Amino acid sequence: MQGITKLSNESGEMDLIEFPRPTAGHGNVVLEVAAAGICGTDIHILKGEYKVVPPVIVGHEVCGFVCDAGEGVDPALVGKRVVTETFYSVCHTCTYCRNGRPNMCANRKSIGTHANGAMTRWVEVPSHGLHAVPDFMSDAAASMAEPVACVTNSMAGEYNYVGPDNEVLVIGPGAIGLIAAQVARAAGANVNIRGTTKDKARLDLAERLGFSVSDNGTPLVAQSFDRVVECSGSPYGIADALAALTKGGHLMQMGIVGRDSQLPFDYVCYKELKVTAGFASTPKSWLRAMKLIRDRKVDLEPLVSDVCALHAWKTAFDRSMSAEGVKFVFDPRL
Repeated sequence: MQGITKLSNESGEMDLIEFPRPTAGHGNVVLEVAAAGICGTDIHILKGEYKVVPPVIVGHEVCGFVCDAGEGVDPALVGKRVVTETFYSVCHTCTYCRNGRPNMCANRKSIGTHANGAMTRWVEVPSHGLHAVPDFMSDAAASMAEPVACVTNSMAGEYNYVGPDNEVLVIGPGAIGLIAAQVARAAGANVNIRGTTKDKARLDLAERLGFSVSDNGTPLVAQSFDRVVECSGSPYGIADALAALTKGGHLMQMGIVGRDSQLPFDYVCYKELKVTAGFASTPKSWLRAMKLIRDRKVDLEPLVSDVCALHAWKTAFDRSMSAEGVKFVFDPRL
């Protein structure tokens, strides 16, 4: 099988490489991949800004069909259409694992970074991380269950950070931002989405989804929001977030900058701001995400910009980086 592979941690150094088809080890299954989305993390991996263990097939947003069940796995899973949590293995014994936070495990290995990921025809994953896909969803939309779980991890955590009394600003109208806006709206908040003048197509989609929008050509009104979800990963976006927050406000940082940057962090002190984040996802955040999806509180179908074959990976990554669309998804069967 061929897989989109990061060959080293240098910038670039990615190509379509041949690998043997995996077999399902004890407790694991093999999925025939139906859809694998390009995440912002995959772009950071391409640029050498997020470290992996090369050579490794990238991709962790996946929907597929169980085609092989290893020892100890219920054979009735074979043929089921599922999405999967991203952890290939964790230690299960550290404080983080024992408290439901395997995303913080020092020995965590994830698909697409430490173990071969989903931008290929078949991928091996643990059976305990599988979630059934509702019949009403397309494969491409279902592959975005993982970013929904990341959003619920960041915006809920151990508490509900967003509620009906909140004025929420989401900075960055990519897939994560548009999902975060929908999750905040499902919690009853009043939500605005902000991007740059280059984000016109994405902001137009946000308007069609029913959100108020603005871009960086419009002055940002300081201290206008008590919650800001920063999804751009831009130092300018983070600076805007800190300025936009009211006194005592709450910044939920989701975007990854990928390098050191200078920020007006004194705002945190002067306005007594709360800053939280959520790295990847947890089993609990997956349960929240799948309930939102089943209840149709988030609409993922409009976020799919195109479904591409693996051999078109360079064009798909370029289109994703140019903000031409929102979510570009690979179907390895094409």
